[in-house]
Amino acid sequence: MTEKNKVCVVAAGGTGGHMFPAEALARELASRGWRVVLATDARGEQYAHAFPAEERLALDAATGSGPVGLLKAGLAILRGVGQAQSAFARIGADVVVGFGGYPSAPALVAAVATRRPTLIHEQNAVLGRTNRMLAPAVGTVASAFPTLGRAPAKVKARARLVGNPVRPDIRALFDRAYVAPAGDGPIHVLVTGGSQGARILSETAPRALAALPEAIRKRLKVQQQSRPETLESARQIYLEAGINAEVAPFFRDMADRLSRAHLVIGRAGASTCSELAVAALPSVLIPLKIAMDDHQTLNARALSDAGAARVIAEDDVTVDSLTAALSDILSDPTKLTAMSVAARSVAIPDAAARLADLVEAAA
Repeated sequence: MTEKNKVCVVAAGGTGGHMFPAEALARELASRGWRVVLATDARGEQYAHAFPAEERLALDAATGSGPVGLLKAGLAILRGVGQAQSAFARIGADVVVGFGGYPSAPALVAAVATRRPTLIHEQNAVLGRTNRMLAPAVGTVASAFPTLGRAPAKVKARARLVGNPVRPDIRALFDRAYVAPAGDGPIHVLVTGGSQGARILSETAPRALAALPEAIRKRLKVQQQSRPETLESARQIYLEAGINAEVAPFFRDMADRLSRAHLVIGRAGASTCSELAVAALPSVLIPLKIAMDDHQTLNARALSDAGAARVIAEDDVTVDSLTAALSDILSDPTKLTAMSVAARSVAIPDAAARLADLVEAAA
């Protein structure tokens, strides 16, 4: 069988955090002549409308708690393993790549059982539960960050650093030059927030920006993602402070907004941290406190250790603490430029290609 018609099964689901890197890999493999099949579940399907797969396998999978819940989850995964084994035999799967989340488990277990080449990619700086369980059995482990917390020593020793694949429009930002705000020119601040626990950003960021010295405040151009219930209050705070601001629940043209931003305030999800590095953007990050294994704090560390980000723990976030951090950064263009250089220094813009190289080597 030639490389041109080899089949890669990409197993991912649950959240966009798992699906978007999987989609980036699928596009890279398809450009190299591979046939790609997506294995996911109902939750993963909602993130997969543009996924470049010639076929989609809907595998049974579940998670649960308590004895009954765990038994039901185990039975669902066993059914999914059986479904995957039949499908792999039919399509002639050459390699199976898992991106974490329980929907990837049946496909990987089936691949290990039938001795097919396997690879997992961990998006966070901490090995997730599903990947932690499967990592000792799979052939190749790829990591997005230099650190891989909660990984057994043997797994950590053989993990290969590839980074997190980012969307092509974000990748293009790596090639542009960051230009710090000049003179009395505008200062562009982008406030992002995932749906989970974004209230702290929706409510605190406007007040903190409104409390900045007038010399900074009058130059601000703020774009803020905000929860629907806090939209009006955020707009009112900016209006009363004389700040030029656009507040909306969601921004579709994120690459364009990042290209104009001088500073980003946001959470520290894996994709966010990787995109900030590739876009060479200074940031103030507030890791999500309830994130599993506190993985957002470790994700942020890759940027903060380099000097690219200020990290404020959720418990320490107040209007005063956020205002102090913003005032210190925004009052000094040379500081912003140094943070941008630091972000670029930890970026891995060719992550999708690196991951595809590993897949081809595994197969």
